[in-house]
Order: sequence, then structure tokens, then C-alpha cells
Amino acid sequence: MRRIDLNCDLGEARRGTPRWAASLAPGAGPDPDDAALLDVVTSANVACGFHAGNRPTMNATAVAAAHRGVALGAHPSYRDGANFGRVAQDLTREEVARLVQFQLEELDMAARRHGTLVRYLKPHGALYNRIVHDAEQAAGVVDAVLRYAELAREEPLPLLGLPGSVVLDRASAAGVRAVAEAFADRGYRPDGTLVPRGEPGAVLTDPDEVAARVVAMATGEEIIAAGGARVVIDAASVCVHGDTPGALDLARRVRGDLEAAGVEVAPFVEPAGSG
Repeated sequence: MRRIDLNCDLGEARRGTPRWAASLAPGAGPDPDDAALLDVVTSANVACGFHAGNRPTMNATAVAAAHRGVALGAHPSYRDGANFGRVAQDLTREEVARLVQFQLEELDMAARRHGTLVRYLKPHGALYNRIVHDAEQAAGVVDAVLRYAELAREEPLPLLGLPGSVVLDRASAAGVRAVAEAFADRGYRPDGTLVPRGEPGAVLTDPDEVAARVVAMATGEEIIAAGGARVVIDAASVCVHGDTPGALDLARRVRGDLEAAGVEVAPFVEPAGSG
């Protein structure tokens, strides 16, 4: 039986929004939309404070994920709250390593306080796209994973990224498990990279189209890329963005269609327990 993970970006409260204010209320749990998505997905990429999120959202999302048996992943970004982490920055390898390690430590401390653990790392936004081709920043991300593994005296966390990306090559060469990821709700270029946000066809919202594309990707079939080209996206995990319009319905539809096609939907790494 074919198997694929279904992941989602969560805990992305932005400063100055009602969602941010709600997260700071005494006894606040996870965002209701996030909680609903956690009932559908199998892995959760949790914002670590640099593009969105704060310590309460990290705590609440870690607990909610653990209670549902969902694998918890760190979702670090450039320090870019104003642009939701979607503007690239020209940083050195060492600067990238420090900012990624800091965010990983923030989320993992939140998780450990509640008897669970971060189980993988997936960079966010502009950083994710930059390390598809930028060898120096990709090396910085891998450095952060290795440094944290040494600090925690544990095996390096798996790294989730775009198939064929420099960062996954760097990870594999360094002994870090490299996990290829596809996107349910994003358009692809003929070379397998994503259509940049802001361009036509970058974000897909039609449930029929999205679900059909995901089933095709999960079963090794071609999908239609920009310009009509056909590409095969080989991945162990597929992402539905939490901020895509209708994300919950999309996630439910994708999971339902995958299971109907005989594809097992399960995390690519074993979740940690809630204690």
C-alpha cells in the first residue's frame, strides 16, 4: 500500500490580529481552526515566533498535536513578522544557523514542558524557497539541525523540503534524514519548483483540482505544471497551507480522496507522546 504524510502550517497567529490577542488570554488553547485541522492532518509545522506565533501558540499547538497523535515539526523562518516570512534575506551561513537553531529550541522547550518533542524541521516561506538553490543558507539550516542534535544528545531531526533541493542534498550528505515534500494547494513550474506567490496559478483553492492533484502525486502520476507541462512530484509528505482559503475543507477532501484511492495517510516520523 502506498503511504503519505499530510502536513499543515499551524500556530501562525500574527501580531496585531484578533487571533494573536486571543492566544494571549488566560487559559487559551489552540486556535479553533488549528484544532480542527489537527483532527485531519498527520504532521503539524508550528510557527516559532519569527514570522508568526508566540510562546502561548507554541505551547497550545504542541499539546493539541500530542493529544491527537500528530507529529510536531518546527517551522522556522527569517525574522520577518511584517511580511509573514515571505521576503528573502541575504544572510550568512552562520546567521541562518543561529536563527534556525533559536527557533527550534523555542518550540522544543515548549513541547518538552508538556511531555512531547519536536520530531522534524521544515523551514517556512522565503527561507524554504531560498534553500532550494542557495547552498550557503541551506548549509546553515543543516548546521542548526546538527547543533541542536548535539545539544540535546539525540539523533538529528529529519528535514522536510522540496524534492531536488540543495538543502535536502546537504542534509543527506551530513547524515540528516531528508524528506521530500509536495504541496496540495500550490502551482508547480515545469522544473518542479513552486510558482511564486503573486503570480497566476500560484495558489490553488478548487477542492476537486487540489484533491485530484494530490492523489496523482501520491500514486506516482503526472500533474499539470505551469504552461501545460507534465511533471511527476515524488514526495513522502504533502502540505495543505493553513492560511489557504477553505484550508479545512481542502484538507478533509484531500485525506478522504487519498484514502479512497487506497493510500494510507500517516506521519513520516513517529509522533512523540503527550506524557
